[in-house]
Amino acid sequence: MKSKLEYIWLDGYKPTQSLRSKTMVRNNFSGKLDECPMWSFDGSSTEQAEGNDSDCLLKPVAIIPDPDRKNSYLVMTEVLNADGSPHPSNGRATIDSDDDDFWFGFEQEYFLINTETKLPLGFPDNGFPAPQGPYYCSVGAKNAFGREIVEEHLDLCLEAGLNVEGINAEVAAGQWEFQIFSKGAKLAGDEIWLGRYLLERTAEKYGVAVDYHPKPLGDTDWNGSGMHANFSNGPMRDSGDEAVFTKICEEFGKNIQRHIGVYGADNDQRLTGAHETQSIDQFSYGVSDRGASIRIPIGTIEDGWKGRLEDRRPASNADPYKVAAAIIKTTKDALA
Repeated sequence: MKSKLEYIWLDGYKPTQSLRSKTMVRNNFSGKLDECPMWSFDGSSTEQAEGNDSDCLLKPVAIIPDPDRKNSYLVMTEVLNADGSPHPSNGRATIDSDDDDFWFGFEQEYFLINTETKLPLGFPDNGFPAPQGPYYCSVGAKNAFGREIVEEHLDLCLEAGLNVEGINAEVAAGQWEFQIFSKGAKLAGDEIWLGRYLLERTAEKYGVAVDYHPKPLGDTDWNGSGMHANFSNGPMRDSGDEAVFTKICEEFGKNIQRHIGVYGADNDQRLTGAHETQSIDQFSYGVSDRGASIRIPIGTIEDGWKGRLEDRRPASNADPYKVAAAIIKTTKDALA
């Protein structure tokens, strides 16, 4: 039997990378990662190499069934240089320390865009719909736009085995969110990128674009899009010590640029201090405070200071690999 392997990678476009993919056909493939060979591609067409030395390599790192095609698999890959070293665009390679002790829950927000009007679904050709308010977790044709895409995407993610924990309509018309939980930074990043890939391909069937820009509506009174990063490690989950959380939050405040530098391009347009954000050049933390850089969930306190923190600064277009790497480093520095 012949199987289709869809190799997926991140290109070298700056400041925000895009997803790329191409299909390999294999005979008698059993679905195991170690059966996926290295593959090459033309890096000169993806901003990852020069034309006179254009070969880049794709190293398979994760595989899931492709729920939308028969006898098919989705293969997440890392981009390597021709000599086998990590390519500068390879965000996964920035994770120096990765183990199951760090748990991540990413909340991926995005807008669904009408490709003709270039506006979010639910927006009239001219002007704006009713102000934000009725769209969050909405139902009904007056407030929910693109649900068929979102529901199909959820079904595909679940069928593929991604650890999606939920979906909801967000505060703006045409804005949605899905959440993915994972143990380990590399796996968390793999699952977000595979979830994004399935979302792009699902929306493609409907002729709708996906916009991950953190503030696609510009300087307006509409929320932007984030990828809030919920995280914990063993001491946070088990110690029951408020001081552990204070140390971590204070250490994050000492390393603003380490995080903002990898939390997504154009994030300054979103992190203004308005619309449930803290200003990009400031840092704060607080219990249940959605206007803080880091929110301490009330559940963490109710469980006796055992649980997680939520870094609300990552933008929707951030690379989850780089976000996770920064969170791990700062957390470990705090508790060293």
